[in-house]
Amino acid sequence: MLRRLLVITVPLLVALVAALGIPLASAVVQRETQTTYLDRLGDASRFASLAESALQSDRLEALSQEIQRYDTLYDVPVAIVSADRRIVLASRQGFNPSSDPEVTALLNTALNGGVRPEPEYTGWPWRTGPLVVVEPVGRDSEVVAAVVTISRTNGLRAEVLRQWGLMALAGLAPMLAVVAAAWPMSRWVLRPVSKLDEATAAVAQGNLDVRADEVGGPAELRRLAKSFNTMVDVVGRALNRQKAFVADASHQLRNPLASLRLAVDNLEPHVQGEDAREAHQIAVEEAEEMGRVLDTLLAATRLDSARQTEPVEIDQLITTHRAAWQALASRSGVELKIDVPAGLTMQEPPGGLGSVLDELVSNAVRLSNATEVVVTGKPGELHVVDNGDGLDDEERELALQRFWRATKHQNIAGTGLGLAICAELIESAGGTLTLHDAGPGLDVKVALSASRNGTSA
Repeated sequence: MLRRLLVITVPLLVALVAALGIPLASAVVQRETQTTYLDRLGDASRFASLAESALQSDRLEALSQEIQRYDTLYDVPVAIVSADRRIVLASRQGFNPSSDPEVTALLNTALNGGVRPEPEYTGWPWRTGPLVVVEPVGRDSEVVAAVVTISRTNGLRAEVLRQWGLMALAGLAPMLAVVAAAWPMSRWVLRPVSKLDEATAAVAQGNLDVRADEVGGPAELRRLAKSFNTMVDVVGRALNRQKAFVADASHQLRNPLASLRLAVDNLEPHVQGEDAREAHQIAVEEAEEMGRVLDTLLAATRLDSARQTEPVEIDQLITTHRAAWQALASRSGVELKIDVPAGLTMQEPPGGLGSVLDELVSNAVRLSNATEVVVTGKPGELHVVDNGDGLDDEERELALQRFWRATKHQNIAGTGLGLAICAELIESAGGTLTLHDAGPGLDVKVALSASRNGTSA
């Protein structure tokens, strides 16, 4: 998050500096160009004044010496061009500015209209052309010649680059200072966020003892951390009350339930008649059902306290449970087949993957009215498939809800919690338990990662 914040902040600072720097850089170019132009224009105006007197008196020697000294001193060639575009004087031999189309256009403007033409040059560092200044000699219709100076712009462009460099340094220094200040400031602001993120992840893993930092960072984040800690306290107290209630209820119910079961069993010798024995049997079954419901509710409560997942070798786990599955299948007249490759590893959910498979195999044997149940496995997946009656689309959607039982299973012992708890166990390990049509029968698919993911209930 710190890097992302700096990635956002730094470009904004660069954009701000650029928004201020580009107009300033343009102003520097315009100013330096104008300064150089005015300097050359002053020289050209002076030469134009001298040329007007020299041409009227036909004394050109002094003017020729003047422009030659100027050229030698400043390395700026000067030429006096007559109205018929003839070179009257030149500061260096062979210098003929009228051969350049750009200069010719400026000369035409000056000689034809008696107006000083504005040069089109701007001193951007990437423009390497010269600065041409043309000054008419005379005014209006009395223009008799024009003074032309052609200045190289190396110095002008070098000065622009120098000032741009100084501006860049002047802009870079505060930007670096802001970035340098933003780094510790961002860390100070984001450190409580990181701590809160770690605490949230720990709470998601079932650790309700962790707390967020309420001391560091801005006041808003401290209030957020305090609210988070209060929320964790409330959730922790609620879970503790729930566990305490279930523990107390189980303790208080088990003894009366055991006494009730014993009393019902003791009534058997005294029961006379077919109807009475049937009623007695119903009472026994209801007492057993109450015991199973109590055990299942306790298992659901233990699920809420489970945390970390662990990898397990599937073939070893199945070896441990195979005998019980086979005995259950034999009693029900169902053929059990197991096809799981050796070395298959998956994450074991809280409460154990064995208990999940026990429930799935038991459901397939007892509830499906099948003749065959097959347990198969491949990387990341386990399947318990039967060839029984199966469930329709609506029933498959409802089957993972707590206490739901299909209409055809109402007279079969069960609580409607087992499959729902299995689904929650698998989800707590970062996997999924889904039901699919096996045509005929039902395919219960368990998808679990083969690597540790740290997910918890």
